[in-house]
Amino acid sequence: MEGVTAAGASAAGRVPGRRVVAVLAFDGVQLLDVTGPAEVLTTAGSFGARYDVRIVSPTGHDVRTSSGVRLGVDGAPDVLPRRIDTLIVPGRREWRGAVADAGLVALAGELAARARRTASVCAGAFVLAAAGLLDGRTAATHWELAADLAAAFPRVDVRADPLFVRDGTVVTSAGVSAGIDLALSLVEEDHGPGTARETARQLVVFMARPGGQSQFSARLVTRHADDSAVRQVMDAVTSDPAGDHDLHALARCAGLSPRHLGRLFRSRTGMTPGQYVEAVRTEAAQALLEGDAHSVEEVARLAGFGSSETLRRVFQRRLGVAPTTYRARFRTTGTAPG
Repeated sequence: MEGVTAAGASAAGRVPGRRVVAVLAFDGVQLLDVTGPAEVLTTAGSFGARYDVRIVSPTGHDVRTSSGVRLGVDGAPDVLPRRIDTLIVPGRREWRGAVADAGLVALAGELAARARRTASVCAGAFVLAAAGLLDGRTAATHWELAADLAAAFPRVDVRADPLFVRDGTVVTSAGVSAGIDLALSLVEEDHGPGTARETARQLVVFMARPGGQSQFSARLVTRHADDSAVRQVMDAVTSDPAGDHDLHALARCAGLSPRHLGRLFRSRTGMTPGQYVEAVRTEAAQALLEGDAHSVEEVARLAGFGSSETLRRVFQRRLGVAPTTYRARFRTTGTAPG
């Protein structure tokens, strides 16, 4: 199979006026962790962005990805200029092999020192952490790997839920497709929301889901709730997010005391009943905002928040954006360009 290389990348010196983005590839890397961000950045070039994407490997040789696809690279790191704009470190599901590669870790640290900003996708956070780049920082990774990252690198404040987290000049993202969200956020940061929206439309993806958005739906938690009373409460909440779901009402639904339900719910789901209600209502509001049928005040009422001010506070805390900003992100991505 022919190797895959980044569109627009050049091994013969920096393209004048462009931001050089180095993607550090290595054997066992996840294919979409590399190609997702690369595709976003090169597609943004059609809408005025100026990125020079270079895929490099420690040896300069092509790499074999986790899916078995051979990935072509532009060369070794010496094809890069002395200063680079952005370093992106993708992930390898078997992260222990990546962090055990002292050469790879050292190279990541060296390139980060030459970059204006550094980003990781999925398990790429382990490489950044091993290089000491996440010490004292907040970071995200794939939710299944969050506990491993926290245990292996206790100086990192690991968040299991967000799609991506920005801490200073370092941005870390969750698994696989979250790298696309991360890359769109970089485009928005560099060239504004208009360019990012056009890029998202071209790729037929949502416009930069907010970094604080959860990696997975709260409704999926029910798969792990093996207690019938807990599942009954969850079903009641998801079937009617705007219903009366204070702790006493939920306890009556389950036939338990409020205190017993609270303990049981937390032990089975890792969150309180109130936190679950808020998560479900937030998702309901997101779905309503992605359409144009209701005002923000109506969305707040239908999702169970009562007022637009309460909805705004929850969105700012959970997603880092206002409801109106969230709606604007989706308003221009509903149809493909003509």
